Amino acid sequence: MSLLITGGTGYIGSHTVVELLKSAKDEEIVIVDNLTNSSTKVLERIEKITNKTVTFIKADICDTSALEKIFNQHKIEAVIHFAGLKAVGESNEIPLAYYQNNVSGTLTLLEVMARHQVKNLVFSSSATVYGNNISPLNETMATSATNPYGQTKLMVENILFDLAKSDEAWSIACLRYFNPIGAHQSGLIGENPNGIPNNLLPYVAQVAVGRLAQLQVFGDDYDTSDGTGVRDYIHVVDLAQGHVKALESLAHAKGTVKGCQAINLGTGNGTSVLEIVNTFKEISKQAIPFQVVPRRAGDLATVYADASLAKELLGWQAKLGLTAMIQDTWRWQSENPNGF
Repeated sequence: MSLLITGGTGYIGSHTVVELLKSAKDEEIVIVDNLTNSSTKVLERIEKITNKTVTFIKADICDTSALEKIFNQHKIEAVIHFAGLKAVGESNEIPLAYYQNNVSGTLTLLEVMARHQVKNLVFSSSATVYGNNISPLNETMATSATNPYGQTKLMVENILFDLAKSDEAWSIACLRYFNPIGAHQSGLIGENPNGIPNNLLPYVAQVAVGRLAQLQVFGDDYDTSDGTGVRDYIHVVDLAQGHVKALESLAHAKGTVKGCQAINLGTGNGTSVLEIVNTFKEISKQAIPFQVVPRRAGDLATVYADASLAKELLGWQAKLGLTAMIQDTWRWQSENPNGF
């Protein structure tokens, strides 16, 4: 039997592949990725960490014939679907690309899965689907989106809920991530964005290592402890282990997730931008110059998860704290100053 991991050479995908290989199952791991925002060099790193190999296929999830070939050649049992464009700012500039890749690509994948009677799916969603709800955010809240990226995640979630209602054979976990940071403890894999990072931690790390001159802090006048935005940061390894638990909890594994179920993956705690900066300075012993600039439109003061459902349904909760998140980020960045 095989597991298909779309976007498996990316940041979260690669860490999840490591955790899947560590779980000592006999399944073949098949990664499909178009390498838009990743590198095949990560495959060597995964092999070095685990002493195991994976099957890699360069292909796009929008390519029906490529997906058909994969499903014909491998006995796929379940899919973890990471592949997607993910930058909020960029989604405002090129919305059609986001709808094409994230929505149309997922539809193509689902159609091929259905034709091959593969109806077990873990979907990479996002806390952005909670829109302007007040934290702590829980899965019963109404959903909305404020940008094209968020709209694509919300559209796909709605498609998956409708699909599961139409056919009870489907078993789907929609994992709503909060803010993944950190890197593998080995220092061999971590977040390696192309161009200027869109997320806080890789930006801070690149300032610390000298690749970028200074950090921009978007607003210091929020109603928070130090005026800067508060977010729920989760270690990427904890997040990866959440995917393994979700896969084990699908109905095909006689688990607790039947139909389509949204599940938050977060710590349930908030950390401010300045807390991140100050902790990074302390751990790295590097200066982190920053400039406060005006708030970004649509940013909320505080966003954090109610993560109780993940514990109840998956038996999962985050274990690694802020110190480990930043130590592992710094180890990755300082040992790989220019990425892979």
